[in-house]
Amino acid sequence: MRLHRLTVTAFGPFGGTQTVDFDELSTAGLFLLHGPTGAGKTSVLDAVCYALYGSVPGARQGGGQGTALRSDHAAPATRTEVTLELTVAGRRLEITRQPPWERPKKRGTGTTVDKAQTWLRAYDATAAAWKDLSRSHQEIGEEITQLLGMSREQFCQVVLLPQGDFARFLRADAEARGKLLGRLFDTRRFADVEKRLAERRRATEAQVRDGDAALLADAHRMQQAAGDAMRLPDLAPGEPGLAEAVLGAAAVARSTAREQLTVAECTLAAAESAQAAAGRALDDARELARLQQRFTQARERAARLEEGAGAYREAQALMERSRKAEAVAPALDLRESADAEHRRAAAAEARARALLPDTFTDAGAAGLAAAARRAAEELGGLDSARRAERRLAELLDERDGLDRQERADADVLQEAEAWLDGWEETRTALQTRVDSAQQAAALAEQLAVRREPARQRLKAARLRDQLAEDTDRAVERARTAQEEALRAQQHWLDLKEQRLTGIAAELATHLTDGEPCAVCGATEHPAPARKVAGHVDREAEERALAAYRRADEQRAENERSLGIVREALAAATAEAGDTPTEHLARETEELEEQYEQARRG
Repeated sequence: MRLHRLTVTAFGPFGGTQTVDFDELSTAGLFLLHGPTGAGKTSVLDAVCYALYGSVPGARQGGGQGTALRSDHAAPATRTEVTLELTVAGRRLEITRQPPWERPKKRGTGTTVDKAQTWLRAYDATAAAWKDLSRSHQEIGEEITQLLGMSREQFCQVVLLPQGDFARFLRADAEARGKLLGRLFDTRRFADVEKRLAERRRATEAQVRDGDAALLADAHRMQQAAGDAMRLPDLAPGEPGLAEAVLGAAAVARSTAREQLTVAECTLAAAESAQAAAGRALDDARELARLQQRFTQARERAARLEEGAGAYREAQALMERSRKAEAVAPALDLRESADAEHRRAAAAEARARALLPDTFTDAGAAGLAAAARRAAEELGGLDSARRAERRLAELLDERDGLDRQERADADVLQEAEAWLDGWEETRTALQTRVDSAQQAAALAEQLAVRREPARQRLKAARLRDQLAEDTDRAVERARTAQEEALRAQQHWLDLKEQRLTGIAAELATHLTDGEPCAVCGATEHPAPARKVAGHVDREAEERALAAYRRADEQRAENERSLGIVREALAAATAEAGDTPTEHLARETEELEEQYEQARRG
């Protein structure tokens, strides 16, 4: 509702006609009615209320309205009149009211009473002229009440504070003023809302304290694992900034743990490289020891051969003698033949002796004895020849073995001499290889120490780039959610304002004749407010409020997600720095190539 112009005639303290141009007064947004007591400040508000509802607020509404409202300074022939021009619900209206008037008779003496009159006109912008709508008190009252959405009592409670109640309000203490304002403006629902919000605040504080306690418990366990790398804030559960401080300490501990892990991995890589180098050195040392042992064995065999040279020469001499003994082989054959012949002769002799008579047993004893002696001598020579033959066979076998051993020793000696001839060159080459391997191992160790941090930094840079994209998307989602929440809030506030504008019509639906009004306490309800088209009820407002709460929760969730992503981005940026990922990738690739070359070298 917006007031444009008020014109009063013979009303209150104004004996003549006075006009108040509200459009001119409200050019600065606000205006103040001031003046000494009795200047007519309250009468201006009474005139507005009278133009709208046909009565004035507070104790000034009494019997004989025409007498009460008429100015004592007005001329007898001047009639009391109030005209108000206003815009309400998009319509520009003009209301003119004249209270009952006791005027002098035109003929004769005495007075007569003119009835109260009311006119309602609307401005037609198309025709640029005023159009009469009604002259009925009841129709005009219902129309105004329906357009404003408030009865006179409600209008006085919400818009105009009665003067008597205001004086009592000024003199009362804080508690009394609170009760009075609650009774005037029916703030019980706001008290209920405040109570409910206080309960929600206490419940939320309890949830926050429980969450902080759980967070602190987890943080203490993390601190036990992290040691001095994590410092917890000296804050109690429920104090502001606890979660941020714990998350910050956790981020620092995580970064420290990552650094320690990187150092440990670098140390492990260096130890593995050193172990590999030591293994290669051990293999080289073992090969050198094997060659040295083989050389020592060859030297020992050469020494043994040198020591057995005398026996070898003796064996050669024996072999020569054996070769010479081969010349007696025919004699041995002859000896064997003679031996066989001797055995045959002995057998024949025995047979012959058996055939001789006893008297001729000793007939040829001398000859036989001589023959026996000759045979014994021959047998002795043959026995020596047999022994010499056996010794000759043994010497031949030993000579063959010695020849084979000599050839094997000659081969070993030749191989040892050839190996010894190339030993200095081989040792130099091996020493060169060992030096190169040691240099390559040292270089590989240095590159391994640099390689792992480069890998971690490249990984952090890639994560930084991904988190930067995630942050942009999270910012966009948070901005969109904030805009949605603001639109939902504005929609809810608009519906709430519309509902408050038509709250009188909503309250009027519960009015029953004879039952007191919840606002003014009156038991009579002559003109209850009516709902206009597009009226907003409690359900619509609550749906809008629920939609706003869901949008606000989504906004808070998106802001929390944005905070987490930003924290991860800060950690990744702290680890990777501002170096572009492509540059880090090239550096890491070069280190990998150098490391592989060092390992192959």
